[in-house]
Amino acid sequence: MNFLYLFGIYIASFILKIVALFNAKIKLGVKGRTETFKTLQTSIAANDKTLWFHCASLGEYEQGLPVFTALRKKYPKHKIILSFFSPSGYQIRKNAPFADVVIYLPLDTKVNAKRFLDLVRPELTVFVKYEIWPNILNELKKRQLKAILISAVFRKNQSFFKWYGKETKSALFAFEHIFTQNEASKILLEEIEYNNVTVSGDTRFDRVSNQLLQDNTLDFVSEFKGDSLCIVIGSSWPEDEKLIVKYINEKANNSTKFIIAPHNIKTTQIENLKRSISKTCVLFSEKDKQSLKAKQVLILDTIGLLTKVYNYADIAYIGGAMGTTGLHNTLEAAVFGVPIIIGKNHEKFPEAKAMIKNKGLLSISNQEQLNKNLNLFVTNKTVRTEYGLSNFNFINKNKGAVDQILRFLCI
Repeated sequence: MNFLYLFGIYIASFILKIVALFNAKIKLGVKGRTETFKTLQTSIAANDKTLWFHCASLGEYEQGLPVFTALRKKYPKHKIILSFFSPSGYQIRKNAPFADVVIYLPLDTKVNAKRFLDLVRPELTVFVKYEIWPNILNELKKRQLKAILISAVFRKNQSFFKWYGKETKSALFAFEHIFTQNEASKILLEEIEYNNVTVSGDTRFDRVSNQLLQDNTLDFVSEFKGDSLCIVIGSSWPEDEKLIVKYINEKANNSTKFIIAPHNIKTTQIENLKRSISKTCVLFSEKDKQSLKAKQVLILDTIGLLTKVYNYADIAYIGGAMGTTGLHNTLEAAVFGVPIIIGKNHEKFPEAKAMIKNKGLLSISNQEQLNKNLNLFVTNKTVRTEYGLSNFNFINKNKGAVDQILRFLCI
């Protein structure tokens, strides 16, 4: 099985190099990985003490951030190495303020694993959610280096729990402790006789709760919204925007304001989105040249503002689940006590299921359902308030994962 895994890694490496010729995102990752060892050699001295944090991409980074930040405070003299597998995570967080070195994780070969750990020598390794790289993890175990997995989620159909998953299953035992998001994941681990497991919940609840401690004021949004009811569409994809734009053009009253934060902010897509809207519309990049108060739709052709924009939302639509790209973070809006609408494909998102059950979130499958549910929230303040309060309470109830992890680490 180890031979097959290694063979698969080398095949994947070859394929990625070919695909990189035609795909800019993949090219970033391929090129970035060629710089990893050089960066480590020039950034880490022989006498440096280090901590290593690894995330697949941006979502896992957000989950790990409260733990990473706490460890930074506890160990200010250690060098922190932050690694990503995906270019989308690396490109956005390559200047993470708590990290001393940010790199791409090298492909999981035995040679790379040994070379990587020879350079990094981490006193503690923290992996997030479900990043399991057998050669790297087994090398950590062989060297008796402490490693934990946080915010983990496991499903019965994963290789760890199948007859053919011996290699990946053994890698789990490299972790000194695994903190899971739910009881079902703990049970699956115990079925393969991994018992060093704690159900701590999702660290994202702590992450979004911290948002309330920050100044979430945005003057341009205050000017745009005024006293109007405001619907925020967060991280939308074309499948979401098709429904939202039709609602804006045909159903929305003129007193309701809309803020759209597309996932993709490429110029062509933003221009097409703006042209499709028949109501008065302005881009974030145009905000200093036009009267925001007079506009009904504001499109954020920028990144990094959405978590604060939710502070102004009376209703939120979170994108990703109308298509197959994956539901974006619903907790960022929920923490502000906002009722939420999402698309239909949310099976892999336990927090969405829980919020539906708690009557804080509605899932829609088509235009008719979107129109009906948006109109419900727009016209019925009592229902809107009840759903929003349910979400706020849901966040508060599920905080505390970070404290459990830090207690385990004696912090």
